[in-house]
Amino acid sequence: MAIVIDMPKLSDTMEEGVIAKWNVKEGDTVSSGDIIAEVETDKATMDVEVFDGGTVLKIVAQEGDAVPLGGKMAIIGEEGEDISDLLDGGSDASSGDDKPKESKEKSSDDKKESKDKDSKEKEDSSEDDDFDPLFGDLDEDDDKKESSTDDSDSEDDDDSRIKASPLARKIAKEQGYKLSDIKGSGPNGRIVKADVESFDGKAASKEDAPSKGKPAASAPSENYEDVKISQMRKAIARRLGESKFTNPHFYETIDIDMKKAIEVRKSLNAMDDVKVSFNDMVVKASAVALKRHPKINSSWLGDVIRIHHDVHVAVAVAVEDGLLTPVVRHTDTKGYAAIGAEVKELAAKAREKKLQPEEMEGSTFTISNLGMFGIDEFTAIINPPNACILAVGGIRDVPVVEDGQVVPGKRMKVTLSSDHRVVDGASAAEFLNTFRQLLENPMSMLL
Repeated sequence: MAIVIDMPKLSDTMEEGVIAKWNVKEGDTVSSGDIIAEVETDKATMDVEVFDGGTVLKIVAQEGDAVPLGGKMAIIGEEGEDISDLLDGGSDASSGDDKPKESKEKSSDDKKESKDKDSKEKEDSSEDDDFDPLFGDLDEDDDKKESSTDDSDSEDDDDSRIKASPLARKIAKEQGYKLSDIKGSGPNGRIVKADVESFDGKAASKEDAPSKGKPAASAPSENYEDVKISQMRKAIARRLGESKFTNPHFYETIDIDMKKAIEVRKSLNAMDDVKVSFNDMVVKASAVALKRHPKINSSWLGDVIRIHHDVHVAVAVAVEDGLLTPVVRHTDTKGYAAIGAEVKELAAKAREKKLQPEEMEGSTFTISNLGMFGIDEFTAIINPPNACILAVGGIRDVPVVEDGQVVPGKRMKVTLSSDHRVVDGASAAEFLNTFRQLLENPMSMLL
């Protein structure tokens, strides 16, 4: 019996998947557990395996197609088996029975309307060719036809009120002429086919050209590229749009003296093979500060505020389609080296689209560091359901005053974005002051 392979739910927020690659083709034999396709979700590219063996009878969705959850991807069964009922959709077929019928009726009506339109154009054409201006105006029926035609064109043509035969109007539109520029030779100044054909459009264009002192209206760019939106970018747009316009953000910025942090990092890297980065120190300082200020380590759940006792810090990683936020779990219990190794591993997976959903879920706080890109200061949008996100800038060489003298200094600005439903200004300020103290005395985090 043939079996339909449906689009599975590969992540908690997934609504549809894009077929990134088929590993099989129609006619191939597959066994239970075989990976038949790779699907791009809103978080990563995941493998799809089959649970039943058989022959691939039909690949329904092609590479690049977006398939909703439960939508048909492929059909497997015995070779030569009739699958027409599955292609029609079973239960889907009953809901779609009326649609083909309606489509056929609509198609028939469209053909009839097209036929009538062609017939009408022929009549209009013969009317212009046989018209003799000496016989006076049109009869009553022709006036009605002209009125009807003028009314239908009025939405698209500014010259719809000018008297002109349908064929003359059509030729003028094709040539890009304005009827107001053409002088009619018919009764009451009516424009006919001969008037349009003898009209000199180039002369009229020169008259309408803008003067030297007046700039011409700017035309839309004709040089552009439309980029297809990936599942990840769709998810980013949806989640951050909801966050920005649902969570009442407020921002607090603090300036940190990084001179001691630079010295400690240099000493640690000289003693050990494992290299510690400034980002590792930032993540560690955040985790320790979160443990001391649990209100920042919270989530808004509608009816309750959930204060997390575990600290799971998400670190934003830039990838081709946007940002991913892999999570370092129990961050407060890990040292600089362990944090650094885990962040590097997760970042590499993120860039290769190999992160698993569980590696991006369950964060209690997020850090976004753009210092390596030369950014001094910025604000970040909260990553729901977190209550806060920390935006980290680069270390700057600035003059500072010490003991009454101006000396070279190393400073770094960080900005905390907070959900005002969960966090108050004083709580955010207390967290930032603790964070600053930890980075200005980094040895204290090693104890």
